[in-house]
Amino acid sequence: MGPLIRRYWREICFAVAALAALALSGRAELAGLPVFVVAITPGLEAQAQDVPHGGSMRVALTGFAASRHAPQILYPVVARALPDWLRQPAQSAGTPLIAICIDDLGGDIAATESALHLPKEVALSFLPFAPTTPGFALRAREEGHVVLAHVPMQALGGTNPGPMALDVGMTPDEIARRLAWALERVPGAVGVNNHEGSRFTSDEGALAPVMAMLKARGLFFFDSRTSGGSRGETAAKAAGVSAVGRDVFLDDDQSEAAVRTQLNALVAAAKRQGVAVAIGHPHATTLRLLKTWLAEEHGVKLVSLPEAMRTKAGRAVASNQTKLSWSVATRWSR
Repeated sequence: MGPLIRRYWREICFAVAALAALALSGRAELAGLPVFVVAITPGLEAQAQDVPHGGSMRVALTGFAASRHAPQILYPVVARALPDWLRQPAQSAGTPLIAICIDDLGGDIAATESALHLPKEVALSFLPFAPTTPGFALRAREEGHVVLAHVPMQALGGTNPGPMALDVGMTPDEIARRLAWALERVPGAVGVNNHEGSRFTSDEGALAPVMAMLKARGLFFFDSRTSGGSRGETAAKAAGVSAVGRDVFLDDDQSEAAVRTQLNALVAAAKRQGVAVAIGHPHATTLRLLKTWLAEEHGVKLVSLPEAMRTKAGRAVASNQTKLSWSVATRWSR
């Protein structure tokens, strides 16, 4: 035994380390195995359950001709061929989640003050050029709100988004300089969303220096989706930046009936998708309705914007795994 240990000590150490790592984080590391097992052995579980009492059967592996050399399943066979630890965990539907961000803050002092009294789960996004923004942003962070910088970006049609806006024609250095200024004006910001920006967010090249800075500072990008051609999420994900896009605008129409309709649309989207995100503005109607609406029961749960982002990302991964499993299983079955 001694000579064997001395001869294979490296292999033994590696095996011990691997087992220790598996014991510490096995649940996470093995989470993808069920997809792989099911994909490469489609129908194996059903075959196992069809074995007659006292009998045996050959397992026909997909893609291989039947043969007397194929492996056998002999009685007794347990009802579940795959052990629990190789099975995909059941996906719990849970309560649908909503997240809300109020942007355009800092310019109107009374409206910003009202927004600060909304539940702390509501994210608050501040215009960097507003004189009162630094103080309000610090206060919002201290009171538990997620704080964003509402960065002005070039719009279609010549609309002026405000001072120090990011334009498509600027050099990467100038875009980075202006973005750094905006972030300095909003202390405590953990993310950025675009103010206007229908032109700028449609250009992945212009977005590249923005995403590079967000990546370097560990910030996320919240795409306001001011146009259907926005490439914000695509550019963010390509740069390794966490990103999410809004699902609903609450108050393009500021009438009470219209805002209520949009809140209902937010609930419907959350129940359909599992999670949905809305943007609102510090209009009197919006803030008044939100204060009462959020205190009512609507069959959804208000969460912070980062939590909604994590949930959306998790659902996207799960969806991609399902598609991959189906794709692999389909190839193996041909």
